[in-house]
Amino acid sequence: MNERTASPRTALVVATTLFFMWGFITVLNDVLIPHLKSVFTLNYTEVMLVQFIFFGAYFIMSLPAGKVIAQVGYRGGIILGLVATGIGALLFIPAARWVSYPLFLSAFFVLASGITLLQVAANPYVCLLGDPRLASSRLNLAQALNSLGTTIAPALGGALILSGAVLGAGELAALSPPELLAYRSGQAALVTGPYLALAATLFVLAVVVWLFRLPTLSEATERADAQRHRFADVLGFRHVRLGVVAIFLYVGAEVSIGSFLINYLSLPDIGNISEAEAARYVSLYWGGAMVGRFVGFMLLRRIEPGRLLGIFAMFSVLLVATTILSEGRIALWSVVAIGLFNSIMFPNIFTLGIARMGAMTDKASSLLIMAIVGGAIVPVLQGALADRIGIQHAFVLPLVCYFFIVYYGFAGARILDMSRVPGDVGPAGASRVAGH
Repeated sequence: MNERTASPRTALVVATTLFFMWGFITVLNDVLIPHLKSVFTLNYTEVMLVQFIFFGAYFIMSLPAGKVIAQVGYRGGIILGLVATGIGALLFIPAARWVSYPLFLSAFFVLASGITLLQVAANPYVCLLGDPRLASSRLNLAQALNSLGTTIAPALGGALILSGAVLGAGELAALSPPELLAYRSGQAALVTGPYLALAATLFVLAVVVWLFRLPTLSEATERADAQRHRFADVLGFRHVRLGVVAIFLYVGAEVSIGSFLINYLSLPDIGNISEAEAARYVSLYWGGAMVGRFVGFMLLRRIEPGRLLGIFAMFSVLLVATTILSEGRIALWSVVAIGLFNSIMFPNIFTLGIARMGAMTDKASSLLIMAIVGGAIVPVLQGALADRIGIQHAFVLPLVCYFFIVYYGFAGARILDMSRVPGDVGPAGASRVAGH
């Protein structure tokens, strides 16, 4: 491998590959949720523990991940994150072999811990890698590759994991204990191949990143450590504080919708289709996010990020309200179309949340990544609602989430306390690449 430092453009290509991988892995959860629900005969609240454990890892591991990156840098953090994620993927094999839901949940936690380290390293790295004024546009481009992963995963996962014949509750009750164990073992084994392939790919990527010499940044992590800013200091900034809430609610809404989509579209009054066919609509949901991010990449060169965020969130509010109040094809397509308007939300909220934070960028980034725990909390709450009032009416919870994001885009992201901003380094709080 060439010993010269890779160009910022090459580094961006490497970073966007990581976005693709964690998008692919994260959305496989949407396929595994109905699969595990069937294998272990779970209700909606119980099966949403998958997302509770997965996204709960973000909350638990974000601060340790920030400390790791402060010690080893962005490149080292990315390598360690890939290795940890690969180990998590391998843990699905014993979980499937022993047909153990607790082991599956443990594997999800390790997998998500590795992805947390990748997110804490790669999101700010992309923001810092170039012109600060284009940080939001650059992160939208990277997130578009993330959405390519989320688009492919449901279709591929549905074909590989949901391909087995699924028995209903009555059929399961009629099986003898040995027959039930054999059925569950066969269904659980469908997970082994895809996750073994994922582990191999992640380990190869770790080697590739290790061979690359990514550009050295004048990192906010080093300055933040030297100045010993506290997280309380960072939360003193309104746009960061509200950004944490916005990320929490956005990820919660996005994950809830994706998690329920297969079961929701399978309902007789909505899509009246099989789970395997519904998985293809999940691909369209995430594919809309991919298209929206490519469009957002261009729009953000003309439209201010907060305003575009508010506009897209308003469309999401209208679409969620439509799917709650309708049925059949209207309900089906309105919920799938939400993906298009979810597209620019995470990158825009993230860049608005770390805007002009200078030496505090790393701590602001860690707090925003911690807020991804919304993907753990909101789906469980929606699962509890679905068990009581039905899946369709439980979508009122994402509706409330999107209302707050409308507010954050149009008003909450404004920086009102400019005199306290710790460094005027551009709209994304970005540093320059050293030597460029």
